[in-house]
Amino acid sequence: MEKIQHYFPELDNHQLWQLQRLGELYREWNQKINVISRKDIDHVYDHHILHSMAISRFVQFESDAEVLDLGTGGGLPGIPLAILFPETRFTLIDGTRKKITVVQEIVQELELKNVRALHQRAEEMKHKFDFVVCRAVASLDKLVNWSFPLLKKKQVHVVPNGLITLKGGNLKAEVKALGRGHFVDMEEVDAYFDDPYFAEKYIVYVQH
Repeated sequence: MEKIQHYFPELDNHQLWQLQRLGELYREWNQKINVISRKDIDHVYDHHILHSMAISRFVQFESDAEVLDLGTGGGLPGIPLAILFPETRFTLIDGTRKKITVVQEIVQELELKNVRALHQRAEEMKHKFDFVVCRAVASLDKLVNWSFPLLKKKQVHVVPNGLITLKGGNLKAEVKALGRGHFVDMEEVDAYFDDPYFAEKYIVYVQH
């Protein structure tokens, strides 16, 4: 939590409580269902929650904006972002029912009024969003195919509506596979958070 407080000094006491409690809940749930990699659960705040919050360095979500977390798993990056942007509406979806059940329990425990969690696939979603966010879900071409039909035409942010995903490693082949006609921006996470863990980890933005 120290690093989260260091990089986000503007957080109020309620947000700090929510983030602290989130890490505790992940530890508790991880003993029943593998929500976060068991070998990495001791680094839940730095490697998972803080990593999810990196998206806020790329775009500040507006009040009443709508964001879809596609393939949310245990609620990342959606829950930390929902804590950070309490006026923004977040929809978290995943095709695995037991993971969504965990997310729903966590959302209720944290009193997050701006989050709904649904057992649903992207292809079944009819609603439109300002942004689609995700973390280590699939290759960029698949994410684009799932995300772009779900984006609103109307823009309310400085950054145009699009896909924002957290990915790691060499992404040249994935970007190339998108073909021409896609605007791709890649930001290094360690430019925002000074930690060796974030080396070769990127915020990847693909514009609709």
